[in-house]
Order: sequence, then C-alpha cells, then structure tokens
Amino acid sequence: MLLPVALLLAITLLCGCATAQGPWVELKGQRYQVELALDDASRMRGLMFRDSLPQDHGMLFVFEQQEPQAFWMRNTRIPLDILYFDDGLRLVSATHGAPPCTTATCPSYPSTRPARFVLELNAGHARRLGVVAGDELVLAPRLRARLDPPPRDTTSGT
Repeated sequence: MLLPVALLLAITLLCGCATAQGPWVELKGQRYQVELALDDASRMRGLMFRDSLPQDHGMLFVFEQQEPQAFWMRNTRIPLDILYFDDGLRLVSATHGAPPCTTATCPSYPSTRPARFVLELNAGHARRLGVVAGDELVLAPRLRARLDPPPRDTTSGT
C-alpha cells in the first residue's frame, strides 16, 4: 500500500516541476524563458550588471502604452538584440548586437516606430532567427492573460 502512494506522490511532484516554469515567449518558433520588467524600477534596471544570460532566456519589458521607446546599454555587460513590438505584438523595430557600455555616456537605441513591448535577447539571436518587421511575438497563455487589460464596461454609459 505504501509503494503506490509513494509512486503517486513522486509523479505528482515531477508533474508540478515540469509545469512550474516561468513566463515564456516565442519568436519564429523559438521559445525563450523571460524575466519580466513591468514597472519603472525593473525597466530601468533591466539586465544591468549581469555577466551572462542563458541562451534560451531574455527579458520582456512591458509598458503601459504604445509609444516611441529608447533603450541604452549603461552598465550592461553583455551584447544584446533589442526587439520592439507594438500593441499587436508585431515587430516594428530591431537593434542587432547593441554592445556593452560601462562608460558614463552610452548611445541610445530608439525604436523606429511606437512600441509597447521590448524583448532583449543575447546578441545574434535575432539574425539567426531571421526576424523581420511584422514578425509576431507569441506570449505564453498565462502571460498573455496577465498583460491583457480587462474588457471595458461599455454598458454603463460613462
């Protein structure tokens, strides 16, 4: 009796670990685990002071509204691709291989069109994937539900 219970418990724990992965996005069929930057403090910190980023990881910056965005690499030690996406999660602009910057004056990398989402990946990933304007970023269902605003009440007349 004890063996079946132990086996069931082990299977339950293993299944829980397999589904407990963090948020992810997909770009051109490639999945990346992402850290989220949802507020001003986390967006300002970004990937600063890191010496590496796992190859299948990135950081997703989420802004309250779609507008022109600009990123810089101050105190960022790893080269990055910076990909800008609009409200519809379509690629509108990309900076390939932004170099690290540890000096007081670092260049800015602006989007060429308004964006709401910005994905940072290790430099070279965007070229390897062959990303082009219009490519769609796919969000994990749980992440999508978390970021989509609730429907507006249009029946109240306000």
